[in-house]
Amino acid sequence: MASINTSAPEGNLVGPVLSLSRRDGAIQEIRRAVVRGWLKPGDKLTEVQLSQMLNVSRPTIREALNQLSQEGLLVQEPYRGLRVATVDSEQILDIANTRQALDMLAVDGILDDPSGSRMDAVRQAWTEFSQVEDDPDPLLRHEAHIAFHRRIWAASGNSLLLRLWPVVEAHITIALACDQAVRSDPERAKLVHHHLVDALLSGDRAAIEKAFESHTIGSAHELIELMRKEGAA
Repeated sequence: MASINTSAPEGNLVGPVLSLSRRDGAIQEIRRAVVRGWLKPGDKLTEVQLSQMLNVSRPTIREALNQLSQEGLLVQEPYRGLRVATVDSEQILDIANTRQALDMLAVDGILDDPSGSRMDAVRQAWTEFSQVEDDPDPLLRHEAHIAFHRRIWAASGNSLLLRLWPVVEAHITIALACDQAVRSDPERAKLVHHHLVDALLSGDRAAIEKAFESHTIGSAHELIELMRKEGAA
């Protein structure tokens, strides 16, 4: 069974699902537990435990776990069952390099729009993100962060990028959970995103690429170094 973090509300990793879509609600609550660190990389998950915590049936939990496994947030290991995915330094760099390439594909789609409407969508996404970037709730900041980057991809008009997003998001969530565990620095994250948006709105592709590289690949190298100091990489 996964280790229960007693700092979570009432000693539970997750709370009862109230959504009409109980499968989607279960998926959201499991993601929430990973983001908040109540479920840690490598923790084992069981249908019985989650069914009781979320107050949903085991078949519904099974569907949710299967979906999260397909996305990569969970992994199925022979004779060990389902566990929260883990990442090492090599995987963190793989995630960062893949994101960099896909982010720049989205950027090209935005810059290729002569009407400027795609860049307007980026401005709107940033406005909404900036409204919560100082919120004390780390989960709210995480969800806003993820939504902002998803909307950059959406603004590109590239439908395949959006189809790839759920898988990429799962890997980002695991990497960010590791980052949160070794470095909780909202001010740094805020500064990095301000530089990124300034570059995006400039329309200068070279500056944008440099800003994304600092945001994604540079942050990955920093995380790896911090994990090494913690003995985790």
